Amino acid sequence: MSNGNFKVPQAVNEPVLNYGPGSAERKALQAALAEARSKEKDVPMYIDGKEVRTDRKKRLSPPHDHQHTLGHYHEGDATHVKAAIEAALKAKDAWANLSWEHRASIFLKAADLLAGPYRPIINAATMLGQSKNAYQAEIDAACEMIDFLRFNVQYMQEIYQQQPLSSKGVWNRVEQRPLEGFVFALTPFNFTAIAGNLPSSAAMMGNTIVWKPSNTAIYAASVLMEVFMKAGLPAGVINLVYVSGPVAGDVIFRHPDFAGIHFTGSTDVFRNVWSEIGKNIANYKSYPRIVGETGGKDFIMAHPSADVDVLITALSRGAFEFQGQKCSAASRAYIPASLWQDVKKGLIRDLASFKMGPTEDFGNFINAVIDEKAFDKITNYIANAEKSADVEIVAGGKSDKSKGYFIEPTVLLAKKPDYITLCEEIFGPVLTIYVYEDADFDKTLDIVDKTGIYALTGSIIAQDRYVIDHAMKKLVNAAGNFYINDKCTGAVVGQQPFGGARGSGTNDKAGSMINLLRWVSPRTIKETFVPPTDYRYPFLDKE
Repeated sequence: MSNGNFKVPQAVNEPVLNYGPGSAERKALQAALAEARSKEKDVPMYIDGKEVRTDRKKRLSPPHDHQHTLGHYHEGDATHVKAAIEAALKAKDAWANLSWEHRASIFLKAADLLAGPYRPIINAATMLGQSKNAYQAEIDAACEMIDFLRFNVQYMQEIYQQQPLSSKGVWNRVEQRPLEGFVFALTPFNFTAIAGNLPSSAAMMGNTIVWKPSNTAIYAASVLMEVFMKAGLPAGVINLVYVSGPVAGDVIFRHPDFAGIHFTGSTDVFRNVWSEIGKNIANYKSYPRIVGETGGKDFIMAHPSADVDVLITALSRGAFEFQGQKCSAASRAYIPASLWQDVKKGLIRDLASFKMGPTEDFGNFINAVIDEKAFDKITNYIANAEKSADVEIVAGGKSDKSKGYFIEPTVLLAKKPDYITLCEEIFGPVLTIYVYEDADFDKTLDIVDKTGIYALTGSIIAQDRYVIDHAMKKLVNAAGNFYINDKCTGAVVGQQPFGGARGSGTNDKAGSMINLLRWVSPRTIKETFVPPTDYRYPFLDKE
C-alpha cells in the first residue's frame, strides 16, 4: 500500500538537439528515415490493449512524395468506436484507483523512451508523415512531447498536494477524482506533441480515453501508442481508433458516459462539436468538460521604432516554419510605411534563400503542405489574389503538386485592411501585410483587435517601451499568447502556457496546471473529530 508523500523528479525542458553535420543524432535520424522508407508499415487500431485490423486498409504517404507508400492503416467504423468506449469504461475503475505515483511512473517512462531509443523513430515518423523538417520535428515530436509528459506529471503532483485549511476539531481535505465516464481526444495533424498530449494529459489524471487522431497524422500517432504501451499503460486506458469525425461523433456525443472532449482543430469543427453536445446535454450523467484549442489569424504588429532585422526574422520564421501550418503562425502583419521598403527588401532576400523540397534533405527549410485538400485551398487564395486589384503578390506564389504538395512561401501586400487573407485563416505559407501610415499606429491597433474572430497569438515589435505597454493594454483580448520583440510562435511547455480565446478556443492553456484541472472533479471532505450531540446553540440559553 502506498503511504509515502512522493515527490516526482523535477521537470526541466528537454534539450533541443541541433542535427548538425556529423552529429550522432543526425546519423541516427537518417538511419530511422531510411528504415521507415524501406518498408510498408501495417498500422492497426488499438482497443482494449489489442491490435485491431479491418478489411478497409487506407494508404499512408509522405506529403512531399505522395507516390511513395509508407504503409496502410486499418480504417474502423461505428462498431470500433463502441468497442473503444466499452474498453475505456471497463478499464476505468482499476485505472482511477491505481495509486497516482504509478500513473506518473508510466508517463515518465514514456518520456524517457521518447528521449532515448524512440527519439529518431518518432522524429522520422513526423518528418515523413507530416512533412516536417528535422528541426521542426525535433522541437515538436521529441522535445515538446517529452516536456508535456514530464511537466504534466509535476503538475499532477502539485494539484494533489493542494489542500484547504482546517479549523480546530476538523480535518478538511480535497480529493481530485477523474471525471465520471470517458474522455474523447480529437487530435490534429500539425503537432505530434499535441496529438500525444490530448489523450495522455487526461489519462494521467485517472481518466480513460477514446483517441481519434487526424488521418494525416496516424503514422506518428501509432508510434506514440507503441511508446505508451511499452511504458506499461494498461489495456483500455487509451484506445486509438481510425474513423471519420462524423462516425465518431455520432456514437460518442450520444453516449450517457461521455464526460469530456480534449480537442485541437478548426473553429468550425469545434463549434459543431459544442452544438452536438448541447443537443444531447440531457442524456449525459454529468455536464461534459469541453476543452478546445482552435483556429488563429495571428498577427505581428510593428511600430516605427522596431528593429528592422528583428522584424524581418520574426516574419520569416513566424510565417513560414512548417509551411505556416501552425495554429500560432504569423498570418497577418502590420508594418509602418517608414519601414516597409526595408522590410520588403529583407523578406524577399530571406524567401529567395529558402530551399524547398523533401524532409529527407536536411538543407530544405520549406517542405510540403499536409495533403491535396490543403494544397487546393491555399492555392485558391493565391489565385484569387493574382486576380484582385486589392492586393499584390510581393514574393512567391508558385506551386506544384505533381510529386508533393509544394507551395512557395508567399507574401501578399493588401491595399485595404479587410482584404480576405487578412481576415480568414489559411493555414499555409501565406503572409499578408498591410502597410499603415506611421501616424495611424493607434488606429491600426484597433484594426488588429477587431479583424476576424480569433484571439490566439500575436506580437508587438518595437523599441519604445511606452509603445509596448500601450499595445499590450490595447490588445489585451486579441491574443492568449502575446510576444514582445519575437515571432508569435514557439510556446514552450512550462514557460508559455498555450491557448487563446474568442474564436480560438477555451484558453485552457496546454502545458500548464490549468489544463490538468479540467480533467478532474474535486470532492471536498470534512471530518469532525468530536461532533456535537445536541442541536442547541449557546445563544438559545436564558440569561
